[in-house]
Amino acid sequence: MTLDWESRENTDFVYRRYNVIVEGPAIKPEDDKDVKKNMPPKEPFRELALAVIHGDSDRAREATKTALASTPPLDVIEKGLSKGMDAVSALYAKGAYFLPDVMLSADAMMVGMNMADAKLGKAREKKGTVVSFVAEGDPHDIGKNLVVMFLRSNGYEVVDLGRDVPNADVVSAVKKAKPVMLTGTALMTTTMTNFHHVSDMLKKEGISLPIFGCGGGAVKRDFVESYDMGVYGVKAFHATKLADAAVAGKTWKDMRKEYPKIVGEFVGEYADRL
Repeated sequence: MTLDWESRENTDFVYRRYNVIVEGPAIKPEDDKDVKKNMPPKEPFRELALAVIHGDSDRAREATKTALASTPPLDVIEKGLSKGMDAVSALYAKGAYFLPDVMLSADAMMVGMNMADAKLGKAREKKGTVVSFVAEGDPHDIGKNLVVMFLRSNGYEVVDLGRDVPNADVVSAVKKAKPVMLTGTALMTTTMTNFHHVSDMLKKEGISLPIFGCGGGAVKRDFVESYDMGVYGVKAFHATKLADAAVAGKTWKDMRKEYPKIVGEFVGEYADRL
């Protein structure tokens, strides 16, 4: 059969023959129903949020410059830039955004936040400090980088120790920073066992943390709950909710019991604790 591609009848035939589903044009990220819940309706906050959602650092720079001419720096951050990152978190959670999208959005947000902090004239007060690391012997740091980005964009000071971090260095960083949360990631079963060692070393030093959040490709809840302070972090963006819970006074035992409630969504790995 010879097809005339300008004929609607023929294209309909092709769609049926090969079971092609035509879903229509892609929507803009700001038109997503979950993003709309986070979008500020008024300017200059909407433009600030859009710059972050689209991962456009130049747009964020211009939007922040314009906003700071008439808007308090803290409002620029909390009512504009942070709302954009909340929307990015929603898109990432549903699989519409991926690591490169989140990284670009985080970069755009940091451009605006640095400008707002400079206008503020002093360092903005942080919610708390978090120490993050990848387990000793493990070179895979994508998960850790996501955790760090989400925490920083939500107002936390993060001590990023990097990847393949010796256990003793983790303990030293905790002693120095006195964090509200420690996060560890591991991709391999051969490296995740270091989390248990870190927990034991902290206990030996007499150090107790509100939460030692652990996650990564090889990590499972039953393993993390086999040592003190460990809470299995299912998704990278959950880190901010867990840190908020720690600041609010929740303990690691509370977080194990109330994980779905704390992160605000159904989590299959914790379905037995709903």
